[in-house]
Amino acid sequence: MDNLVKICGLSTPETLDAALAAGADMVGFVRFPRSPRHVSLDLGHRLSLQARGRAQRVVLLVDPADEAIAQAIEALNPDLIQLHGHESPERVAEIRAMVRRPVMKAVGIEQASDLQALRPYAGGVDHILLDAKPPRTAEALPGGNGISFDWRLLDGLDRKVSFMLSGGLTPDNVAEAIRLTKPRAVDVSSGVESGPGLKDPARIEAFIRAARSAFAAAHH
Repeated sequence: MDNLVKICGLSTPETLDAALAAGADMVGFVRFPRSPRHVSLDLGHRLSLQARGRAQRVVLLVDPADEAIAQAIEALNPDLIQLHGHESPERVAEIRAMVRRPVMKAVGIEQASDLQALRPYAGGVDHILLDAKPPRTAEALPGGNGISFDWRLLDGLDRKVSFMLSGGLTPDNVAEAIRLTKPRAVDVSSGVESGPGLKDPARIEAFIRAARSAFAAAHH
């Protein structure tokens, strides 16, 4: 998972094409009805076909029941499942055994103690996604809120933990985030939008370009 750039929450053929053309390594499709980025199984199926062979396809699920997982896999045939709810380490392991494909677990970070939550997941998932904790409001979504956490908190992280960085990243701050946290990969959703759920092709391209040059600089 080295130096990968993921564009999440793509929901139209045009913006997906913009992400693919700009060189995204991973593209994410959200299956969560409350999100402005939610895609139906039918649309998800079409978008997944469009991305097949051009980028890794990720389907984002939130505390999914077995049936919802089966439907998403059948419709989207993703390369990777991203779990973005309150799934326990046991549930994550169960899902991973069931889907027989890589699983990424999102963990919300707000303070140093939140890093302890990573340990129970470490052996049972393929990737860890570090995201900002959502605001404490009833309407808050589990991700895609455009807020970041204090990246300096990751100074205390065991560097053997392979993680993808998310939460409030934009074309303007992604280089700094990569320099400070040295993630294996970065993930963006609202940071490349012109409005909730409306991806902006120019921002997608700018984000990928900034991330690529920062990753290259980090290796010198």
